[in-house]
Amino acid sequence: MTTVQDNDEAIAKDIAAVGRISAIPALLKLVCQNTGMGFAAVARVSETSWTACAVQDEIAFGLLPGGQLPIETTLCRESRAALEPVVIDHASKDSRYRNHHTPRTYNIESYISVPIVYSNGEYFGNLCAIDPKPARVSDVRIVAMFTAFADLIARQLENEALQVSMETALTSERAAAELREQFIAVLGHDLRNPLAAVGAAAELLRRRPEAEVARIGERVRTSTRRMSRLIDDVLDFARGRLGSGIGVAIRETDRLSASLGDVVAELREAHPDRDIQTDLQLAGTLRCDPDRIQQLVSNLLANALTYGDAKAPVVLEARVVADMLSLSVINSGDPISPGDLARIFEPYWRPASSQPGGGLGLGLHICSQIAKAHGGALTCSSSADAGTRFTAMLPIG
Repeated sequence: MTTVQDNDEAIAKDIAAVGRISAIPALLKLVCQNTGMGFAAVARVSETSWTACAVQDEIAFGLLPGGQLPIETTLCRESRAALEPVVIDHASKDSRYRNHHTPRTYNIESYISVPIVYSNGEYFGNLCAIDPKPARVSDVRIVAMFTAFADLIARQLENEALQVSMETALTSERAAAELREQFIAVLGHDLRNPLAAVGAAAELLRRRPEAEVARIGERVRTSTRRMSRLIDDVLDFARGRLGSGIGVAIRETDRLSASLGDVVAELREAHPDRDIQTDLQLAGTLRCDPDRIQQLVSNLLANALTYGDAKAPVVLEARVVADMLSLSVINSGDPISPGDLARIFEPYWRPASSQPGGGLGLGLHICSQIAKAHGGALTCSSSADAGTRFTAMLPIG
């Protein structure tokens, strides 16, 4: 039998656990009503202490939750040792208990105590009742009621312990996640300066007259740009998870078409062997955050170039529909499965078919958050016939 820990912290924890079980006061009232006894309690019992965790006192016995009795003066110690009920109908006429110190110490005639035992065999304490008058507590129905109530209390205590354990684990997990995201944010911020230095060196190499050196410079510059975009995604994600959200600076612009053209030109330069087509119909002035729209479109196009059919074009469509800005990126290739489609905007998620080193799995999540920050939404549809289409619908009024 596992022993109950006997220190102030453990005792207070168990009293609180019993106090959180809303059914126990009703059970103790039923015990008193069905037995005619005036005092009932759920007691925590160890080798050295007896502590009341919940009480129903109709005889002014004077014990409150948290109150203790010397363990040697109780019969619960005997019940604990045998893991069996102790039942006395009329102590002064009971051959076994008429000279026992417990009835004499507390001036009681009737007594019943049933062990509360967890499903793994660990002992907690007792469900007990006392009264200065005799009572027929040895009746099989009364003992069965006490046994059932004791089992119910044990199961409820187990459930309570499980819930507390799960909540503690969740709190620890959240704290670890917040610390991890703070670390990511700091790391991403601190990488900017060395990355800028690498980019500057790449630009110098790219301008050298030697063809091979210039090609090396171009490759380094392309890698630097990709790393910069990854850092932007990490910082945006960390800011969003830490509570500040992805910020947008909404303003009027009549150059969104040109801004999107710059994104396409950069990706064409990085992927000279790919066909990127555009259909931009964005005349007039729009209200949005052009920099965030560029980021959204850049991520969607990069995703299409990574996962789409390399022999088929990637298409960017942009137009105004009523008071909404509609941005779509379409690519051909294997359709996205329904299971993957349901998770595609989750952070850090990548399909099982992804190659190692393909990215952090944040790009599409950031895109969805940019759309949300604009008051809009990003959706995806995918089929073998129509291809894969990501569409952002953003209010611009």
